[in-house]
Amino acid sequence: MDLGVRWKLHGDGRTPAPGAVVRPDERLSWPRTAGLGAQHVVAMFGASFVAPVLMGLDPNLAIMMSGVSTVIFLLATRGKVPSYLGCSLSFVGVAAVIRAQGGTSATVTGAVLVVGVVLFLVGLAVQYFGARIIHATMPPIVTGAVVMLIGFNLAPVTASTYWPQDQWTALLVMLFTGLAVVCLRGFWSRVAIFLGLVFGYGISFVFDRVFGKIHSVDGGGHMTDHWRLDLSGVGKADWIGLPAFHGPSFQWSAVLVALPVVIALVAENAGHVKAVGEMTGENLDDKLGTAISADGVGSVLSTALGGPPNTTYSENIGVMAATRVYSTAAYWAAAGFALLFGICPKFGAVVAAIPGGVLGGITVILYGMIGLLGAQIWIKSKVDLRNPLNLVPAAAGIIIGIGNVTLKFTDTFSLSGIALGTLVVITGYHALRALAPAHLKTQEPLLDEGPSSYDENGGQRRTP
Repeated sequence: MDLGVRWKLHGDGRTPAPGAVVRPDERLSWPRTAGLGAQHVVAMFGASFVAPVLMGLDPNLAIMMSGVSTVIFLLATRGKVPSYLGCSLSFVGVAAVIRAQGGTSATVTGAVLVVGVVLFLVGLAVQYFGARIIHATMPPIVTGAVVMLIGFNLAPVTASTYWPQDQWTALLVMLFTGLAVVCLRGFWSRVAIFLGLVFGYGISFVFDRVFGKIHSVDGGGHMTDHWRLDLSGVGKADWIGLPAFHGPSFQWSAVLVALPVVIALVAENAGHVKAVGEMTGENLDDKLGTAISADGVGSVLSTALGGPPNTTYSENIGVMAATRVYSTAAYWAAAGFALLFGICPKFGAVVAAIPGGVLGGITVILYGMIGLLGAQIWIKSKVDLRNPLNLVPAAAGIIIGIGNVTLKFTDTFSLSGIALGTLVVITGYHALRALAPAHLKTQEPLLDEGPSSYDENGGQRRTP
């Protein structure tokens, strides 16, 4: 059985010729491959570093399980789809909502585990029926609206939790991160969020030395005098040790909040597979279902141990585009480095010490960027918002999601925010489409045609 773990040496294994690409089944010399793997780790590190902190989960475990999930993905796709699976930012809002409802870390991971199972089943369905099933059930207007309301639903978390802990540090970090995202080039622009965190650490340290303790709310929401940057836990942490594991806990209310993220994850995976196919010049449509299922399996395994869910990372697509090295051997090296990071508790203590004000400045930009990715889906797919069939369900769902509107059924069961907004968008769109006149029913597909297209009956036909 070909598991995609055998690579041909590309050229002399040193520097590829001008214009040449290193294909997924090729590699450079092992030292260079290890270096490329380390670069992939750094590229994904910014988001994977921040996401578990915002979700209240162990960052050591998150990094470790990202490596495990990447290995699962590479084996499942037989080394045909070079990709790194890092901690998904799509669940940050879900975690915040679940915790606001009194949920624990176990409740968060239990809800997300169910999402991983559903994602796995969606992948099987795509593998059986073809990518057309995605086009039919999740057109761009639906996908864009769901991604948008997931991101913008997070605004109160920044405004009420992080920003008030140190507003001036938050402001400076926001300005620095914004400048880094816009003004830096190449690799550095892809780790701008991580650079913002490093800058925030430095500013917090300086402010503590110059101004002393700050009188503000702490992470627990209590008004008190406290240091902005408390590194006492770093000195006590061991250099080597396993991260903290815990089992999941299942609550229907939490599961309902998390389920809408399936739509975002399917869109992420589909876009990633299409992008890699375009870069490598290969038709990867037949791997789309496998990629989605592998993502689901990795997330299930991670959350079963107490870690966050994972998804394919666009940051690493950027690294491949810049280097023109698509070797899956580099991703195996990256997974190995991630596993090493995961068994260093001192690293986790450094992450846990991130000041609240720093997170405030980062999340102002990060949460907004997540939401605006939904608008990008609309723009790329040329969604016509003048069409009431598109406008009405998206408008209603987004306002419900952002405003955290609640629909109460009984004293113990209600739908609100992300869950209710997503339900309104999906059911509203398809119900209105069934009743709308024919001239309103024009629809762009979720994915561009890429190397393949579909006939009028929904069957797949490939270009020669």
